Amino acid sequence: MKFGVVVFPGSNCDEDMVYVLRNVMKQQVVKLWHKDHSLQGCDFIVLPGGFSYGDYLRSGAIARFSPIMKEVIEFAGKGGYVFGVCNGFQILCESGLLPGALLANTSHQFTCKNIFIKAEHSDSLITSSVDASRALKIPIAHGEGNYFTDDATLQSLKDNGQILFRYCDSNGNVVAESNPNGSLENIAGICNSTKNVFGMMPHPERAADNELSNTDGKVIFESILSLVKA
Repeated sequence: MKFGVVVFPGSNCDEDMVYVLRNVMKQQVVKLWHKDHSLQGCDFIVLPGGFSYGDYLRSGAIARFSPIMKEVIEFAGKGGYVFGVCNGFQILCESGLLPGALLANTSHQFTCKNIFIKAEHSDSLITSSVDASRALKIPIAHGEGNYFTDDATLQSLKDNGQILFRYCDSNGNVVAESNPNGSLENIAGICNSTKNVFGMMPHPERAADNELSNTDGKVIFESILSLVKA
């Protein structure tokens, strides 16, 4: 399995993602610079977290026009797998690969802490190995993680099983108090209608190594590898 991790000016979680994919999951990984026009034959593309282009204008709004995004959009349109984490999720929404938008946190503050999420179902690539009854402790680090969309799109997300993760408490209860950013219906991650493009605000790559005393995020990478063969 060959993964490509796209690096934009301001990306700061690219090395974390490469480390987990290469050292923990033992996969082939290449870095793809934002000005490249080739995905180098990768089977799976990852847009990592960070502050692409300094988060000027809107988070992800400028990165959406990076040259490599043309290739990423074409790749996704042909059924290729694309996964965006935090800023990567914002870029996917800005590029139209995922519906909705990530607005400023309702606290109007940058939030960096461990939170809990639970999978809505196992009917997607990145949740296939996740126990939907279990709360996963995963870090967040964002100022614009408040997921929003219109009522019709929200209903479509529900009907099609496109909501992947919701914020919850440590016992798996999806309650308002467990929502760290005001996200609509506690939504922490979604996919597109064909379930080959995925986005989530929490950082599973920051919870996938024994050295960090937290491997709750590793199950997401295990899910990917359980269904996608090299």
